[in-house]
Parts: sequence; structure tokens; C-alpha cells
Amino acid sequence: MSNQPLCGKSALITGGARRVGRGIALALAEAGADVALTFRTSQAEAVETARAIENLGRRALAVECDVRSEASVRSAVAAVVGHFGRLDLVVNNAAVFESAQLDSLTLEQWNTVFETNARGPFLVAREALTALRAVEGRIINIGSLGGMKAWAVHAHYCASKAALHMLTRAMAKSFAPEVSVNCVAPGWIELDEKPSGQSAHFAAKTPMRRNGSVDDVAQAVLFFATGPHFVTGQVLVVDGGLGL
Repeated sequence: MSNQPLCGKSALITGGARRVGRGIALALAEAGADVALTFRTSQAEAVETARAIENLGRRALAVECDVRSEASVRSAVAAVVGHFGRLDLVVNNAAVFESAQLDSLTLEQWNTVFETNARGPFLVAREALTALRAVEGRIINIGSLGGMKAWAVHAHYCASKAALHMLTRAMAKSFAPEVSVNCVAPGWIELDEKPSGQSAHFAAKTPMRRNGSVDDVAQAVLFFATGPHFVTGQVLVVDGGLGL
């Protein structure tokens, strides 16, 4: 069907149980994909999201996975490929966000953020590569405006997302021509029904005069998921012009 460009394909999204991950998972399902999502602690939300995908007429699978663990990632990817029989799309969404002063940042804090935000996408992509190459698949990493702009109290987060942006480009060269690899880099995304004062502050600074929505990110992911396979190695900033 023309309005389901991903019909017959399967997708894996890490951290797909809630928030932006859930929005992306549902958007992929609405586009026709069968969707697997990983969770680490949000089992109840993962089950609910999987049920919502099935209500859209697609197959769903919720898999417990710690993207920091090589063994856990290997097991999760194998489960997804075994369940669907193929894997066409990987969305590396799982991430950690934390505020901390750089001059008092601990090594544990630094490692915790990098293990999830940079090492996790590397492990997932590496384990999924064989399945993706077999179907000329795609990888979409979820970066951040913070990977392009220095935020003083989020140095470890910004550095991890900058690493992911560069990893996207390296993957694009390494995994070509079979697999395209791109990145969506959101700015401030509205997640709460009742915006805070900080939320209003960023909306006022944004040329589009509003903050981003989960759907804005999901639609950008769909662009890379359904657009030309020839497009690769790109970082698409979804921030309403906030970073200009």
C-alpha cells in the first residue's frame, strides 16, 4: 500500500518503550513495519507499546536488553531476527541524559553516559549488520543538538552525542553500499503535557516559535527509513532552528 511504505519490513528500535522511542515505534508500525523494541527497566511500558503496535495490525516484540552489554545485545538481535525472519531497519534510540558540572564530573558519570549513548549504538549496529546487509537495510541513530552545541552542564552528554554523529559517518562509509546509515539530531523536544518555564524559554528562542514534538522526531526517522537508500552519512537536525 502506498501509505505503508514499510509493509513487509521489520524494524528494531532500542529504548522504544516510552517517550520519543515509543513515538518512533508507533510511526514505523503505522508505515507498515513489524516492530521490535528493547527495554531495560520499562517492562510495563514496553508491553503496552507492543500492544499498541499490534492494534495497528502489525507484529510486535518487546525484548529486554541492556545496550551496554555485548552479550545482551547479541541475544536481543538474534531474538528479533529469529522472530521476524529478517531485519530491515535499526533505530538506535536508547540514551542517557544527565546534568552535571564538568569540574565535578566523576569517571562513573562519564562512563555511564558513554556506555549507553556511544557504545550501545556501536554494539547494536555491529550485531545487526549481517541481517541488514542481506536486505540492503538501514540504520538510523538518534543524536542530539547537544552533539553540535556545547552545553556547559551536559558536557559528557554532548561529547557522547558528538561521538555518535561521527560514528554515523564512519558507519556510513564502512557499511556501504548495502546499508545506509543516518542520524536524526533533535533539539528541545516537548515531553510533558504541562510545559515548564524552561520549556517556554527554549520555545521563545526557537525561530519556529515552538518546541519540537515526538512526532517531529518520528517523521524525521521515517524520512530516512523510507527515502532514497542513496542518502547516507547525514545528520538531520530537528530543532526548529534553535541551533542557528
